[in-house]
Amino acid sequence: MSASADAPEPWYLALLGFAEHFRTSSPPKIRLCVHCLQAVFQFKPPARVEARTHLQLGSVLYRHTKNSELAQTHLEKAWFLSQLISQFEDVKFEAASILSEFYCQQTLVDSAKPVLRKAIQISQQTPYWHCRLLFQLAQLHALEKDLVSACDLLGVGAEYARVMGSEYTRALFLLSQGMLLLVERKLGEVHPLLTLCGTIVESWQGHPIQKESLRVFFLVLQVTHYLDAGQVKCVKPCLKQLQQCIQTISTIQDDEILPANPAALFHWLPKEHMCVLVYLVTVMHSMQAGYLEKAQKYTDKALMQLEKLKMLDSSPILSTFQVMLLEHIIMCRLVTGHKATALQEISQVCQLCQQSPRLFTSHAAQLHTLLGLYCISVNCMDNAEAQFTAALQMTTHQELWTFIVTNLASVYIREGNRHQELYSLLERINPDHNFPVSSHCLRAAGFYIRGLLSFFQGRYNEAKFLRETLKMSNAEDLNRLTACSLVLLGHIFFVLGNHRESNNMVVPAMQLASKIPDMSVQLWSSALLKDLNKACGNSMDAHEAARMHQNFSQQLLQDHIAACSLPEHNLITWTDGLPPVQLQPQNGPTTSLASLL
Repeated sequence: MSASADAPEPWYLALLGFAEHFRTSSPPKIRLCVHCLQAVFQFKPPARVEARTHLQLGSVLYRHTKNSELAQTHLEKAWFLSQLISQFEDVKFEAASILSEFYCQQTLVDSAKPVLRKAIQISQQTPYWHCRLLFQLAQLHALEKDLVSACDLLGVGAEYARVMGSEYTRALFLLSQGMLLLVERKLGEVHPLLTLCGTIVESWQGHPIQKESLRVFFLVLQVTHYLDAGQVKCVKPCLKQLQQCIQTISTIQDDEILPANPAALFHWLPKEHMCVLVYLVTVMHSMQAGYLEKAQKYTDKALMQLEKLKMLDSSPILSTFQVMLLEHIIMCRLVTGHKATALQEISQVCQLCQQSPRLFTSHAAQLHTLLGLYCISVNCMDNAEAQFTAALQMTTHQELWTFIVTNLASVYIREGNRHQELYSLLERINPDHNFPVSSHCLRAAGFYIRGLLSFFQGRYNEAKFLRETLKMSNAEDLNRLTACSLVLLGHIFFVLGNHRESNNMVVPAMQLASKIPDMSVQLWSSALLKDLNKACGNSMDAHEAARMHQNFSQQLLQDHIAACSLPEHNLITWTDGLPPVQLQPQNGPTTSLASLL
């Protein structure tokens, strides 16, 4: 809290000093800080001191108290008064920025926009504030899902930064624009923009931390673009560069960066946040590729780092990272046969969403999808259908929508009596015709679902769908889809009496499932190997396969009982509104293991 640039009165310096002392005490003494600042008005201070004190009071009340009405009054006065004073830019634009932030927190978005627009209009001679306010208004539009307006503002910012001679800030605006275009799926516009960003980032010569942070931003966009497209193999070189980049950043000394150009006084993320983000995209890649032990390792590292950061930093992005990490590791747990742990982590996501309406709004569909996947794993098919149906009503994200529909189709196939609903879904995710997304992985899964239906209906000659899945999953190292396709083909060949071809499918399926590890595919493969070896007269191999099958069955049964006995199991009945706060324990499992084979 600095005083006016003119020689300040001693009384003002004394009150300001006391206020700052109380604000920074441990614990802060906010009531006394507010009293000191309010006392300034008793001296009928000059206009500059009055406006600055209103800003300081409004800021303290907004950040440290629940007195939102008084905070609003002081912030509005600071914004109004500062506009009447010439050469008072810092107070004027800080007041506009904090007031707009306050309005957004109070869900008064329509009040925030005109304040930011006016501040942007009158700040063109103040590069730092002009850029910062453009970022702020773009973020506001992005949170409202008005991505077109957000992209337009970021484009204005990029051009302004270029004119002001800051290629660094220009790159930040363009990369932010690229991020929103990726969210909007405007891939035709993304490619040339990312190419331009790559050129700017590589040619810019500046502080090593700023340079590397731009590279991290650029590479994160590239990696997520590949992962969204389901191209797990193609992404590997970018992911490796990204991991090397974060290692470089962690070795650079944390000197204070003070660029000569005021338009360049920005950084994208603190390096500790970048580190967690790189862990997160590594987990996303490992999960898609089917390297689940690697996903577990990086999740543990990231969550440990997040716990340390959250002790000192209340930034909302950390909770978003935490939820996304948990969403991915929950899916891994369901595959590796740790349903009870997955359920407890789903409950953890619920708790995080209860604490933040913004988080719940953006992750409700994912939460119901995870519960749907859990329901499938414990054979609660009616609940799975209800969860997926709820999730579909909550998302407009095409990739998530396609993922949900694919899993809902698998529920209808297993139930065996939902033909009309099933064929309606399959028409909407036909991998041969007008598939709704460009994701290689989801399209391969679309072929697998068709093959699964053919198997359940006994139309074994239509196994060509599975061969298409195999071809696509092999091309991009989608290990889990490959394992599922191999074991299903092996089962088909076994039913047709082609034991040799069946063995050629089941053995690699088992090897791959062990490597992932995928408990359900291991259970299925071991059962097939037992029957296959028995039919071929290989009694020792049949006995070994039977022993493995018994072990997998026991592990899954114990986990099944543990999961269904948890109080969190009652979450499977929640399909509307906020997640329930308290859960009553179950008497015991109410579902069977019949679906595991």
